[in-house]
Amino acid sequence: MYQDNIVLCGASAYEQKYYFNEDFSSLPDHVKKELQIMCVLFTEEIGGIFTLEFDQNGDLQFKTEALEADGRYDDIGGALRIKQLRQQKSELLESLELYYRVFFLGEDPAGIKE
Repeated sequence: MYQDNIVLCGASAYEQKYYFNEDFSSLPDHVKKELQIMCVLFTEEIGGIFTLEFDQNGDLQFKTEALEADGRYDDIGGALRIKQLRQQKSELLESLELYYRVFFLGEDPAGIKE
């Protein structure tokens, strides 16, 4: 079992780069593209660094951070945008959590509660 959070993907407004963890390369291309769009748009709108990470229980965590000197970073807007993404993308996020629990944590799909 994993001890630390595992990064699925992320984007940085500072480096203007997107990162996707190749451990998840078996995900369908349309899912990978949707994750990329979600991360890049977040950093374009809010700034800073944005990552999606699985915790040790298989729950998807949204992480955002910024440099202390970054006056453009919108902390409040970031929290609101994360709430909106959780609502709008709930089906995708639940599917990713199920995928992670089955293929990475080895849980039985029949025993996982929706």
